[in-house]
Parts: sequence; structure tokens; C-alpha cells
Amino acid sequence: MALRMSTLFARTLKEDPVDAEVASHKLLHRGSYIRRAAPGIYTWLPLGLEVLRRIENIVRQEMVAAGSQEVHFPALLPAGPYEASGRWETYGDGIFRLKDRKEADYLLAPTHEELFTLLVKDLYSSYKDLPLSIFQIQTKYRDEARPRAGLLRGREFIMKDAYSFDIDDAGLDESYQIMRDAYIRIYERLGLPYVIVEATSGAMGGSGTEEFLYPSEVGEDTYVRTAGGYAANVEAVTTLVGEPLDASDAPAAHKETTPEANTIASLVEVSNELFAREDRPWQAADMMKLVMCTLVHPDGQREVIAIGLPGDREVDLDRAAGSGMLSSGEIDLEPASAEDLAKHPDIVAGYIGPGTSLADQVLGSEGSSGVRFFVDPRITRKGSRWVAGGNEAGTHVYDLVLGRDFTVDGVLEVAEVREGDPAPDGSGPLELARGVEIGQIFKLGTRYAEALDLKVLDENGKTQVVTMGSYGVGVTRAMACIAEENHDDKGLIWPQHLAPADVHIVATGKGAEPLEAAEKITAELESMGVRVLLDDRPKASPGVKFGDAELLGVPTILVVGRGLAEGRLELRDRRTGEATDVPVEDAVARTVEAVDAKYQELGAKRGEL
Repeated sequence: MALRMSTLFARTLKEDPVDAEVASHKLLHRGSYIRRAAPGIYTWLPLGLEVLRRIENIVRQEMVAAGSQEVHFPALLPAGPYEASGRWETYGDGIFRLKDRKEADYLLAPTHEELFTLLVKDLYSSYKDLPLSIFQIQTKYRDEARPRAGLLRGREFIMKDAYSFDIDDAGLDESYQIMRDAYIRIYERLGLPYVIVEATSGAMGGSGTEEFLYPSEVGEDTYVRTAGGYAANVEAVTTLVGEPLDASDAPAAHKETTPEANTIASLVEVSNELFAREDRPWQAADMMKLVMCTLVHPDGQREVIAIGLPGDREVDLDRAAGSGMLSSGEIDLEPASAEDLAKHPDIVAGYIGPGTSLADQVLGSEGSSGVRFFVDPRITRKGSRWVAGGNEAGTHVYDLVLGRDFTVDGVLEVAEVREGDPAPDGSGPLELARGVEIGQIFKLGTRYAEALDLKVLDENGKTQVVTMGSYGVGVTRAMACIAEENHDDKGLIWPQHLAPADVHIVATGKGAEPLEAAEKITAELESMGVRVLLDDRPKASPGVKFGDAELLGVPTILVVGRGLAEGRLELRDRRTGEATDVPVEDAVARTVEAVDAKYQELGAKRGEL
């Protein structure tokens, strides 16, 4: 049945919502596709659901074609499975928790790894049942601290999550590749540009993961790429340490007085003034910057840690937190507060250092402040010498060498990644870009299977832990990205196969004739399987109708107006702006031809969704 603007549950708006930051949020709201119910939570209107379902169907078709079977879990889940996996605690404040009338704990599911695992455990017990792939398209909930950008970062969102179950790692590798190929087909069918980048598994764990990013300046993810083909999320970039240096003639570490040198810039200045070198001036990159941070564990415990890096670099807290070395669960890493540092009175702000044989160790030694000390890989370059604080005001230690003069608790990829840094694979200098994560695939391994005792009998009759993969597509986020990719200053421009209708018929002009002709054409198009949005509002002006047609973004527009008396109508292409006069008697055929041509351009067929 045609959608009629006179009865359609929609009200377009001229003004952007006050909290809208990006084009997709503005236009989806103004076009009456969605409405805000609460921060990060949206109501879906008929037009929005039409587009959303078509996106879902593409995802569903490709998953089925990849051999995956659809299931559907509840969104409201008992805490028990998440307690067994450890994620009830590690999620911290990131999930919505609630109790029933019997005081039992529940949550609104952020993801369903545990439920998928338990379902397979309930039904399968033999290697003969594997491999298996199952998926769902379901609403997820995360208590985002800062929901923003409409559908791009919400607290309630729709996601496709799939899981593979195999008897061994070789099977997992094959399942992973099948899903990776399916994702490529999904995003190509959606018409979304994408880049596949190396990523970190973080709290999900596993042996490997990749993200699918939509390149866009509105994205929150920073990634790197090179002309040679390397691509990675900044959290996954590894640092080239450099060739070893000859430190055979390095003098013993020595503490010097460095008055008023409590910043890297002032330390460089004082060092060049008081301790000038013959070979080259001191630079910020010669100094070891010690940054005090607080690691907030899932249980709320606050742990102060120290991070050492070259003085010409800044700490990237997201990179450090995402490394997986600091904690096995989801953690927050933030600058240490005055209250945090007050618990460690032996730390002297501006002059913090790892200590030497000439002074008591402050970081990383028994009987010290108890602060764990991590360093950027550049600090570990063999033979490199550093200048760091002397742990008392107005002093620094020169010629510090790792292993000889100080030790560390671990090495972290902690420094900011810069434009022009060398790629770890040698493919050239890094280029920084921004993107929106629209999908991620994981080789989970046995983490969840072990936690929930998912085992099967192998071909020798021995119990074998099942190995798993996890594969997610952000469905509602993909819709926002499609809107970001397909709009102009007048409104949305949907790809033909995703639009809420195939053609938008605009009836304008005085008298009953334009609407009667539009109704006749609508009926004929419907009989041919063409989806029609008909603007039949009797009191709306032509300007309002044309403005709404541009805002709503149906790619083919047929205007039944003042040219009707002369036996002609106007066929418009929303994307190109091209307008063509067509005879009334040819209007249906020409409209179908225009619609089908747009489908063909996208490698799609009318009616397949």
C-alpha cells in the first residue's frame, strides 16, 4: 500500500533539534524518521522503520548466505551467566542493572556472548554438531556516559551479533574468514565506504580482531593508514623501537641540580644552559616524561600508576587502557587527581623519576610508593639514555639506562600516534584519519566456553572445549552512517534500495485533476510492485511539498503539477537534481525505468528486500 503524506504518521521540521551535532541526527529527526525519547534513546517512526528493515534484511540475507542461522534472545537477562563469565563485575557502570520483586539481579543485555554459549551447551554435545554459526538482530543497552550524535552513539541500539562454534583453532580461522567475507558483502550492498583495520580485543579477549570503520570526520575512532596498505585503530598500532644504540661508553647515572625545571620545556632549556653537549643540543625527546594516572578498576578501586614516555610525546589514555595489559576487565584510565596523589606523599610533582643507584627508588621497587611503573616502547630501546626526575625538588638524573639503572613493571603502547610515524609493517609513514565503527569481528577462542563449561566430545571420545568467534554489526549505527554519506544541504538522499519508497509522487496545482492523475499513476505503479510515497496533502503549498521531498530523500520524484494541462509531468533525480519532462501517457513506464536503473547501479533488484 502506498504511503500517503495526508495520513502518514510524520511531521517534518524546518529547524534542527537543539542537541543535534551531526547531519544524520539533524536530518533523521527533521524528516520524522526518529524522535528523541531520552538522551541516547530514540523512538522509530514509520519512515525510519522502512529504512531500518531494509538494512536489517540485507544483513540477514548475507548472514544466512554465509551459513548462519537466526535465533532471538531476550534483552532482559539474569545476572548469573554474566557472573560466571566475570563480566557482571568488569562491565562496571557500563550496563543497566535492575532487580525483580524477589531481589534477583538482572541486566539489560549489552551483548549476548554468555547466552549464545549456554544455548549451544544446552543443545549440542558432539564434535559432529560443529561447526555451527548462529546470529540474532536484537536491541542492546549500554549506559553510555556521554551519548551523542543521534544514532551514532546511543544507550539503546540495534545490533546484529553472530557467534561461531568450532572444535579447534583451524575451524575458527575458517569461520572467521567466512564472516569477514560476509561483512564485506554487507557493507558493499549497503553502499557504505569502509576500511578494515587491525584492532585490540580489550575486555572481549581472544587471539585477534578487526574493525570495519566508515571513514568520516564525525567518527569517534582514530585510525591510521598508509599508502602501502597498512590500516589499524590507533589502539592497535605498535611502535618501532629502533636499532640498538651503543651504550658501552655511557657514564654512570648522575643526579644534577636543575633549578625551576619542572616541565619538559624548562628542563630542555636548563639542560642546554648548564649541561650543554658537544654533539647536539638537548631535545624534549631526550627526556623521560613521567605521567601519573589513575586506573579505575571495575569494582571502583582506584590505583595510581606511573607512565614513562619520551618528553616530546603525550599520553593517549585510550591507547593505554585498550592495551589489555593493565587489566583483564573493562577499566577507565584518567589523570591522577590531587586526592589520588595525596596517598603517595613520596612522589614529588614535576620531578618524578624511576630512581637510580644514587637515590632511593620511588617507582617499581619494594618498599617504595607502591606505584606500578609502565613505559612506552621507545624507552626500552637498547642502549638509549634518558633524563628523568630525581624524586626531589630541583633535581634530575642524567644518563639513565633501562636495566642498568631502573626497572619497569611493563611496557605499554601509551604514547599518542602522530602523522608521519613509521608503520610497524614498514609500509610507509602513517596517515591519521577518523571513522565510525560499524562492525567488529573477534576470534574469541575458549574464554566464554571455559567460563561456562561448553565442551563436546571429540572424535576420540575425549571432552574438548569449544572455540568461538564473535561478529557484530551496528545496524542502527549503519543507518546513521548511510545518512551521513547520502545527504546535501537540502536533506537526505537515500540509495534507491534503502529508501522508504521507490518513488515520491508530488501532486501540486489547483483543482482536482493533479491529485486524480497522481492517484491513477500511484495505483498503476503499485500494481507493478513499485513502492510509492504520495504527497496528497490538499492544503500544503507546492513549496512545502517540494521542500519535504528534498528533505525525505526518496531518490526518484515524480511531479504531477502545472504541466499536466499540457500533457506532461516532471521526473526528478534527487541525487543529481536533473529534471526531465515526460508525457503523461509514458509517466509510469519512465518512472519504473528510472527506479530500476538506480537499483541496477547498486547491483540490486527491486523487490529483493
